[in-house]
Amino acid sequence: MPEITLRPATPKDLDALVRLEQQCFTEDRLSRRSFRRFLDMPQDRLIVAEHGGRLLGYCLVLMNAATRLARIYSIAVSPEARGQGLGERLVRQAEQEAAEAGRIVMRLEVREDNAGAINLYRRLGYRQFGTYRDYYEDHGDALRFERRILYYEPSREFPTVPYYPQTTEFTCGPAALLMAMAALDEQQPVNTLEELRIWRQATTIFMLAGHGGCGPHGLALAAWQRGFHASAWISQEGALFKDTVRNEDKKRVLELVHEGFLTDIGHTGIELHHDPLTLESMERALHEGRVPVILISTWQLNHSRIPHWVTVCAIDDRFVYLHDPEIDTDAGETVADKQYLPIDRRVFTRMSKYGRNQPLQAAVIVGPRR
Repeated sequence: MPEITLRPATPKDLDALVRLEQQCFTEDRLSRRSFRRFLDMPQDRLIVAEHGGRLLGYCLVLMNAATRLARIYSIAVSPEARGQGLGERLVRQAEQEAAEAGRIVMRLEVREDNAGAINLYRRLGYRQFGTYRDYYEDHGDALRFERRILYYEPSREFPTVPYYPQTTEFTCGPAALLMAMAALDEQQPVNTLEELRIWRQATTIFMLAGHGGCGPHGLALAAWQRGFHASAWISQEGALFKDTVRNEDKKRVLELVHEGFLTDIGHTGIELHHDPLTLESMERALHEGRVPVILISTWQLNHSRIPHWVTVCAIDDRFVYLHDPEIDTDAGETVADKQYLPIDRRVFTRMSKYGRNQPLQAAVIVGPRR
């Protein structure tokens, strides 16, 4: 008996697709017109499973033209072909084709009472991130799942950067710096104590609410004090993050801390640039064996306008690859979600500007030990 083969759908499959849809679903069916339209969409993928000239399944994947997201819009397996792993094959093929098209994340919706499909998606590594209420024709709810499908393959072109997650909500800067230093020296301690030591050295004292974060001056000093070459690139002069606090006494503290950083930097060989760091400069630094630590706005990641430090590990013609030290375990994130995270170059350019009126761009480039 011939094997079930997967291939791209063609207009000749239209009648069979409609029959399969009627066979598999009683509600929320795709119409003949819809199938015809999807067959004509060059950026989308309609994959069919064929056996002996008959269609036994399909998977329709939509590719968002404005983002790096893909979405399994519909998937069906005929009753006679169920229990043979065909659904998993279709999903994996959809992921492969979406990744080859440069999509980073695959998303899908599934009925909350479809236990079999939910178990399959969880087994394949999908995690729930939301719910659509009243999504189906019968007013049933849909669970939203997603999985990262595009991963960076480390090469000798750039330094290999080990991953280290921040252990407090206010130490993204120290964690990002630790990753950069550990990439250049395997003997560099990477632990919570060292993370907190760097925070004590680099903190601006106040920022937004809670404990203050770290600024580029302090992080550059922390790297220098540990024996590494360091340079800081800052698009603004003066004390940073003053607009995040309202109390005048706190503003004065920020100014004093800034003055102290400048005095200390003056006694080192740290290069201080009051210019934004370009993508080309970051890529050149990586090729030279140095590692950039970049301040970003998290709006593009989670719609929260928070300053956040990440480590740039690699750059190619499509993506900037980051180690993001923050793992949201409550949302089901794991280390794999935050290592070599691919960010579209244009999106990264927007991310690397914090603030609205006078966006701040800040970076620290860590070089080999002196």
